[in-house]
Amino acid sequence: MSQIPDKDTLKLLRIPFSFFLMPLFLLALSQSGVSALNMHVVISFILIHLLVYPSSNGYNSYIDRDEDSIGGLEKPPLPTKKLYYTTLFMDATAVAFAWILITPLFAACIVLYILASRAYSSKEIRLKKYPYAGFLTVVIFQGAFTYYMCYAGISGHALVLNEATIYLLLACSCQIAGAYPLTQIYQHQQDLKEGVITISYKLGYVGTFIFTGVLFAIANVFYFLYFNMIGQTAHFFLLQVFFIPIIGFYIYWFIRVLKNTTAANFKNTMYMNLVAATCMNSCFLALHFINC
Repeated sequence: MSQIPDKDTLKLLRIPFSFFLMPLFLLALSQSGVSALNMHVVISFILIHLLVYPSSNGYNSYIDRDEDSIGGLEKPPLPTKKLYYTTLFMDATAVAFAWILITPLFAACIVLYILASRAYSSKEIRLKKYPYAGFLTVVIFQGAFTYYMCYAGISGHALVLNEATIYLLLACSCQIAGAYPLTQIYQHQQDLKEGVITISYKLGYVGTFIFTGVLFAIANVFYFLYFNMIGQTAHFFLLQVFFIPIIGFYIYWFIRVLKNTTAANFKNTMYMNLVAATCMNSCFLALHFINC
């Protein structure tokens, strides 16, 4: 049987979902001082967004065999073994090209990201079934570590860790910490059927929104400390302008959930993701062009 990915396999890779994961790459680009046309930028973008992220999505779908809505897919098809082999091929390709075309450091970062992703989903370790361990894994590896990985790919060298960059890494992780429970809010019952207790389920519907608001506020404090320390306070205020639609939809959605928890559904979650990703991607692209 052909091992070429079929339509269902490609669908489960959820490549368009990478748009929602793009902000930290664009943030790293905006702070790197490297042109968007630089080959390291192009290659690292392709490896991360067209191989690493889709492979992680596909592996998660292969393990979970979701029948209800998942991020980016309202009605996911059932996975086959072909999906599993496709994810292995994509992972190996990403690591090999990262090593050859950029640096061993970038390749090592990709390996660590893949291992964390597998530990999160795999039946043997299954970190996602533990509300706090799963939450911390996502916060670290999709937050600060992802920024570090993207920066290493874009610049071709390690991020210099000083007080300013540590504030930025903390902002990235707090941002993910706030967003992550909201992405789980419509899946409480589906997760429980699979023996998974998420941080969002622990917090409850109202608690999830409050938690998200608090973490976003903390992330904003760290963004201020970072931009103020590097002498770009105006960039922080530009960031606030792009945050307005995100805050607006968040408040609107929260009010709807307070009235009726059925509003905590897949459709509204995807709207929230789309508004947030569009605003943040636009903001960090604007910062990139300003800095370059």
